[in-house]
Amino acid sequence: MGKHGKHGPLVRALALLAALGWAGPASACRLALLLALDVSSSVDAREDELQRGGLVAALTAPEVVSAFLSNDEPVALAVFEWSGRYNQEVVLDWLTVDDPGDLVRAAETVAASTRSHNEFPTAMGYALGFASEMFARAPACRAQTIDMAGDGQNNEGFGPRIAYREFPLRDVTVNGLVVNAAEFTSESQLIRYYERQVLKGPTAFLEVAQGFEDYERAMRRKLEREVLPALIGRLDTGTRVQ
Repeated sequence: MGKHGKHGPLVRALALLAALGWAGPASACRLALLLALDVSSSVDAREDELQRGGLVAALTAPEVVSAFLSNDEPVALAVFEWSGRYNQEVVLDWLTVDDPGDLVRAAETVAASTRSHNEFPTAMGYALGFASEMFARAPACRAQTIDMAGDGQNNEGFGPRIAYREFPLRDVTVNGLVVNAAEFTSESQLIRYYERQVLKGPTAFLEVAQGFEDYERAMRRKLEREVLPALIGRLDTGTRVQ
């Protein structure tokens, strides 16, 4: 994975264990955060390596670790990859992050993962349906958020807006991470698509990565913003599709 290999970011995160002196697990959960990674055919092998390595580095970045552990109520984290209508796979099953070691374990799991599919289109609606199934067995948390990353628009089956009507996602916030990488889709078109079709909820926001080389920076900023309690506290439990 180059500079985003298994060991560099994990060693940095391990160094935070003693420095933070974390007190231990809490009884409540403030957020169930589900990260969705795009492995459709528009993402080549090198880009997928950058995506996974970027997520590993982001999960163990000091500012992200501090954001996860900034409140006595923990965050539950899970990761899955998606592409075609029947091509979703769990990368990291639900893990409650009580201390920095949990983020290290999450990063190790992502670092050790291998891509399940590489030849299928972009079926966002089906991916969101899979996300709803994952939330059905998630820990009980005050809020639920999907982090939808991708480098293209839906091009198979129904789109996000239909998914929001048909699946039990009424109270779920959906944020977006646009990867400006595909030659056939301009950044402005993809941003507009995410703003109009993907983002869901009054606090939903979009982060843009300038290519997969910029994935780590974008994911780091996004995770920090998503898990900070000040943002989660403003969520409206009556969220509806915008």
